[in-house]
Amino acid sequence: MSGYQVFYRPIVVEHDLSALPRNMQRRVLRAVESRLLTQPDRYGERLRRSLLGLWKIRVGDYRVIYEIRGRDVHIWAVGIRRDAYDTIARRRQT
Repeated sequence: MSGYQVFYRPIVVEHDLSALPRNMQRRVLRAVESRLLTQPDRYGERLRRSLLGLWKIRVGDYRVIYEIRGRDVHIWAVGIRRDAYDTIARRRQT
């Protein structure tokens, strides 16, 4: 039984996940299922400054950036560490 529902923004599915190597896609999806469906606040780390209100989990060199709204988890971005934070900053402006 999962306590949370996960929602992916369309751009995450169309761009972020599809750009990952197939094995990393599987690792990211498994991490989301095992961590974010159960206790996203326990497994994640809060972001600060301009990304206040968002959380991240690490999956190797990649980051999954998300927001918790009640029992819903909204995935904002998935990407390699060096690019993920710039990506999310741009997406939050639109």
